Amino acid sequence: MANSEKGLMEKKNSWYSKSADEVLSELSSSKEGISVDEASKRLKESGPNKLPEGKSRSALMRFLIQFHNVLIYVLIVAAVITALLDHWIDTWVIVAVILANAIIGFIQEGKAEKAIDSIRKMLSLDATVVRGGDRSSIDAEELVPGDIVLLESGDKVPADIRLISVRNFKIEESALTGESVAVEKTTDSVGKDSVPGDQLCMAFSGTSVVYGRARGVVVETGANTELGKINQMMTDVEEITTPLLKQIDQFGKVLSMIILGVTALFFAIGYLFRDYSLDELFMAVISLAVAAIPEGLPAIMTITLAVGVQAMAGRNAIIRRLPSVETLGSVSVICSDKTGTLTKNEMTVTSFSTSQQTYSVDGVGYSPEGSIKSDDNSVNVKELPVAIKLIQTIKACNDAEINQKDEKWSVDGDPTEGALITLAHKAGFSNFKPERVDQIPFESDHKYMATLNDVDGDRYLFLKGAPDRLLELCGEELTTDGSKDIEKDYWNQEIERQANKGRRLIGAAFKKVDPEKSRIDHDDVESGMIFLGVIGMIDPPRPEAIKAIETCKEAGIEVKMITGDHVVTARAIGKELGIGDGTKAISGQELEQMSDEELKQAALEYDVFARTSPEHKLRLVKALQENGKICAMTGDGVNDAPALKRADVGIAMGIKGTEVTKDASEMVLADDNFASIANAVEEGRTIYDNLRKAILFILPTNGAESFVIMAAVIMGITMPITPVQILWVNMVTAVTLALTLSFEPAEKGVMKRPPRNTNAPILGGYFMWRVGFVSLLIGGITLMLYYWLKDNGYSIEEARTIGVNTLVAGQLFYLFNCRKMYDSIFGGGFFNNKYTFYAVFILIAFQLIFTYAPFMNEWFATSPHKAWYWIYPLVSGVIVFLIVELEKYMIGQNKKHKHKKALQASD
Repeated sequence: MANSEKGLMEKKNSWYSKSADEVLSELSSSKEGISVDEASKRLKESGPNKLPEGKSRSALMRFLIQFHNVLIYVLIVAAVITALLDHWIDTWVIVAVILANAIIGFIQEGKAEKAIDSIRKMLSLDATVVRGGDRSSIDAEELVPGDIVLLESGDKVPADIRLISVRNFKIEESALTGESVAVEKTTDSVGKDSVPGDQLCMAFSGTSVVYGRARGVVVETGANTELGKINQMMTDVEEITTPLLKQIDQFGKVLSMIILGVTALFFAIGYLFRDYSLDELFMAVISLAVAAIPEGLPAIMTITLAVGVQAMAGRNAIIRRLPSVETLGSVSVICSDKTGTLTKNEMTVTSFSTSQQTYSVDGVGYSPEGSIKSDDNSVNVKELPVAIKLIQTIKACNDAEINQKDEKWSVDGDPTEGALITLAHKAGFSNFKPERVDQIPFESDHKYMATLNDVDGDRYLFLKGAPDRLLELCGEELTTDGSKDIEKDYWNQEIERQANKGRRLIGAAFKKVDPEKSRIDHDDVESGMIFLGVIGMIDPPRPEAIKAIETCKEAGIEVKMITGDHVVTARAIGKELGIGDGTKAISGQELEQMSDEELKQAALEYDVFARTSPEHKLRLVKALQENGKICAMTGDGVNDAPALKRADVGIAMGIKGTEVTKDASEMVLADDNFASIANAVEEGRTIYDNLRKAILFILPTNGAESFVIMAAVIMGITMPITPVQILWVNMVTAVTLALTLSFEPAEKGVMKRPPRNTNAPILGGYFMWRVGFVSLLIGGITLMLYYWLKDNGYSIEEARTIGVNTLVAGQLFYLFNCRKMYDSIFGGGFFNNKYTFYAVFILIAFQLIFTYAPFMNEWFATSPHKAWYWIYPLVSGVIVFLIVELEKYMIGQNKKHKHKKALQASD
């Protein structure tokens, strides 16, 4: 590779590109293995066959780091100030919020560190080796390069092994490559540029043997294995902070600086220009600081995210890290695995061709429901002689079964064979179960399977396998008029046509044999075979995934498919899904040759990436992030874990995902369905909107209080509201009113707008205007009312009590303004958040207690007043509501006017 990014993954030796004899020679070994003494010597040199354990922070440090956040600092300041004011209840409430945030973060970080431990647990516990010609079982940690290892069905591969002999040997590599179909292994070397998925002569550490036997030589152990490299990537990958945390951090810093600056200026004005004692001035400054700090904001943020977590869980998206809820709303590109996420992971026959006709097959998955058509007209296969024989062949020459459980059909056996059985059921041959006399199992060297069966008193040899191999064996093809010389040019064109559509192809052939024949071998298929046709199948796209991809495009989100499939298959499936144009796709081998700069361009230019390896996925995520994209990445295999950890949102599969992948992710899909990601993005955007609404609501409360206090000091008059009353207003409005905004449903068109600019401040220019405007409005009304009451003979306690109620009433009515950021609340959905109305009743109860309960009068220096005095707060609240709605209407009209002028200018 041409750059430092790729240095980690550089292979020390391309064992897969050398012959087995060359590898044995280079490792100074033989098929009888190395001696026990040599193994001990090599163990000292290479170290034990286990993954290294990196340094990790202590539990105490992980807990303390949770407090390193500007908003937490603001909360600590608020706690100190309330303690100085001897309001210990408020102090302990704030401290509880701080500790709750820290504990949640500590627990989540602990879960994240389990990812590397999960990889280590994947290693095999023991291994069967040949040393000095003797077979023995040893601890897998004692394996060294040069050891000869014996593998059989059920074993977990203990190291990276170059195979030197195989017999019907298949390995399930989904944990490493993400592909669910078991891979048939050979001993043939492959090209130096081959990715792990194409290295058929290699068995990789951590994968599982599902069929057959093999003998191989250990070439890499411990950290040098493919699994070890992924473990190293997991250790080295830098986690990305979420856009929300960046914005909140920036917001907290700006807010802190503003509070410090204003309080310092405020102190200077009071000290230099007003006749206040230092004690009075100090209490006024504390009052201003308490008023200005939105101590409820972190709690509201946490609760809003938690509410979002619950909403997403109801839509099959399980969130593991709280801030990631909102990050989903800012995602601009989704990199998705194909198998099972975009597709159903159920092989399905879509067509089959005979010598005279191509038939299409309806239905998806292993459910035997669907019709067989010719030119869009349903046909009865039992009236078609050639089709009958083809269906009989693929049903008889088959070891799979399909079963229904809980109304869901599944396959017991190989998925490809399951698709053929399903076709037979659709054709009406579910009861066709001829007695099997003998068989030749599938072997990669021969590329076919054959069975000897009795059918209606006759004996037939049925054959299925790779179409190109069957064409070599067949001299004739079956037609409705009988057999004739095979037209190989026609069949080669048909095979190429279907392959270009991304179909996996199976050929079928047969011949009638002597009724006395009881055994078959490979010589029996070398002559007399009659070709029947080819069957095309795919892992079909999920219909809901196609719709979800379209939704993502409307929302300005790019969708990229990253798969282990071959380029032709990936391109065809991508086109069906709506990803890419069906012509452009790039392979892992091509990515391998690119510099980081070239990859940055390719990451934007291509939407379909085929034959990818772990390092390719990680580099692609980094390239997209360097292009300014907020990247979500899906995955299920261990190979996906480093990329998931690096991505802004790592999304693991809940059904087929490994524990390693889940531990490295921020979100787990309960149904492994891409459509659930689109739903989660919608929820994420709604959550961000609701967070902004909460901030837009809370800040004018603090702003109005601050305005009242500053105005009083500047004018040199009595405080209209005391520090303890300020804390009361902050507490009840945050706990009751602001909390309800967490439950607001999505605004109209939330998935029609582009992803938000993550560099933009959480409060833009319009929001800052709104905060200032409403602060002056509520604060101004409260201040004017307070002094009008005082001038008209009301006691200071009564005036302050009515003033506090006016502040709260202004916030209560303003809450309804905030439920829609730009549109009028009367535009629809006024009653679609029941929690708003619950909160209104609770707040009214709180204020009645605040006003009339004797113990509250004593604690907060309030005074009970006549019932008709409530007209003041009520009228004030209505005025606030109407003026803000008018302001929203005027701003909206101005935006429409500008948009209209822009359209006219473009015409």
